[in-house]
Amino acid sequence: MVAAQDTTVVRSHRASNPSRTLVCLGFCGGGTGPYHAWGGVVPSDVDLAAICYPGREGRFLEGFARNWDELADDATEAVLSAATEGPYVLFGHSMGGWMAFDVAVRIDKRGGAAPEALVVSSANAPSRGLTVKDMFPDQRDADEQLLGWMRTHGLMAEHVLNDPDLQEMALELMRADIRVRDTFAHHPGHRVKIPLQVITGENDDVIDPDAGVQWKNLSLGDYRHDVLPGGHFYTPDIWRRLPTFIPALTAPTSPRSEGR
Repeated sequence: MVAAQDTTVVRSHRASNPSRTLVCLGFCGGGTGPYHAWGGVVPSDVDLAAICYPGREGRFLEGFARNWDELADDATEAVLSAATEGPYVLFGHSMGGWMAFDVAVRIDKRGGAAPEALVVSSANAPSRGLTVKDMFPDQRDADEQLLGWMRTHGLMAEHVLNDPDLQEMALELMRADIRVRDTFAHHPGHRVKIPLQVITGENDDVIDPDAGVQWKNLSLGDYRHDVLPGGHFYTPDIWRRLPTFIPALTAPTSPRSEGR
């Protein structure tokens, strides 16, 4: 009997004898698709999984999360489900960077299986709070503005570009994520004990110049900050190869950490 496909933890690359899994959390308006192509560049002994948020892809019959806490609770359960298969590195891009940080904090508080490392990409430190610079796309943007943003950043497949009904669904998803993002609030004192890697684009005008310092203040463990070519999504080539810039994927496997 064929096992039911997991619609929440979407595994797009399976190693024959995996040392760990790269678990990815989505950015605003995105699904698991932008991460699938990384299956060709992750180390051969690394599994690749992306977390599908409610209301999209295989979970399209579920209602969208109504606020940040609801989505973070859902994502935490999903990451812990992925963690049952062994060590993992947790990655988040843009809004997903804040989500990955929040999920890592929640897992630590619950005494769950902690990631070997946390990697946040193209995200300001959550401790500075939600500012106007972070609120893009904006709830007030017209449909064409949102569609333009999604086209620019590769969030719309070719078949979506040519289908008004699919475009409408994509807009609904984007606006749902914007509403959730805009309810985010950082809790003072939240820090991570695991190794933290911050990646930013050298031409990303959304990221604060001192973002690296701000993130370092949220880390109680090993810390590194890497600056890569390009803007908020780097250059297309850098985005395609982004896992190759994550040293934790090739580090010796650490002993499994269960809680604190």
